[in-house]
Amino acid sequence: MTTRDETVIAATRHWLELAVIGLNLCPYARTPYQEDRVRYIVSAATTPEALLQALADELQWLAAADERDAETTLLIHPQVLQDFFEYNDFLELAEALLEELGLGGVLQVASFHPQYQFAGTDTADVTNCTNRSPYPMLHLLRESSITRAVDSHPDTTRIYEANIDTLRRLGHAGWKRLGVGAPRSKSPWGAPEED
Repeated sequence: MTTRDETVIAATRHWLELAVIGLNLCPYARTPYQEDRVRYIVSAATTPEALLQALADELQWLAAADERDAETTLLIHPQVLQDFFEYNDFLELAEALLEELGLGGVLQVASFHPQYQFAGTDTADVTNCTNRSPYPMLHLLRESSITRAVDSHPDTTRIYEANIDTLRRLGHAGWKRLGVGAPRSKSPWGAPEED
């Protein structure tokens, strides 16, 4: 693992701890995180085609892995799909790949991006921050994990509503104070600049 990979993973873990778990944006995230069953993969892909191959490899790896060792994977790709709309288009390819590999109904791909924007919202809407990660990433989840999580917390609509309330109370200033974005750098994933 390179120093740059370590920087990317550290920023991602920080985001998970302070935003996803700390703000309770996903009530299902705490247990796999605390039990060290989240796999972090930093892709060296620089093209969508290379990322699609990395996604295929990781989907197959996760499907074959013991859930007690790896419940979920964060496939972080800091060098490709920096533009959210290009990233969003790529999600169709990711879904098609799941089906092509025969893993539909076994795994899911969730989306997180520094510029995430929900349909029907303005880019500056603070509620978009629920899916804004330090770097573009594809979150690979097991369907069995999702089923267990929903069984333990069946009102998933309430989670979404609570997230909106949390982010609106926090506001942009509060989100910025969390410090969960990517380190400022000359390149999208290089060494942080000095202030």
